[in-house]
Amino acid sequence: QVQLVESGGGRVQAGGSLRLSCAASGLRFSAYAMGWFRHTPGKEREFVGGISTSGGRTDYADSVKGRFTISRDNAKNLVYLQMNNLNPEDTAVYYCAARSLFSGTVLRGSRDYSFWGQGTQVTVSS
Repeated sequence: QVQLVESGGGRVQAGGSLRLSCAASGLRFSAYAMGWFRHTPGKEREFVGGISTSGGRTDYADSVKGRFTISRDNAKNLVYLQMNNLNPEDTAVYYCAARSLFSGTVLRGSRDYSFWGQGTQVTVSS
């Protein structure tokens, strides 16, 4: 059974940093493309960043490019989202997602992913 568990969320002031982690189990992690999404009430789930199976390719939403970095450790079954220079618009529940993939593609669409974590709240105060 595939399980994704996010951690690292919390409350931070504008300009601060947080690092989210997503621990994966029940899957051959290195064969899964991973992604981070976020959701705010009243809005659709938003792509934040994605990473290919090997970690060699990444992609980001324009709103976070240059501030957020996604990375993965295939030996530890972990994917990270380093978030710097946070602003109140980054406040959301952040989810990690996984999809089995044979190519080095980075997936941007929420419908592209098969498995989801339960989410972790990030709150940025001004």
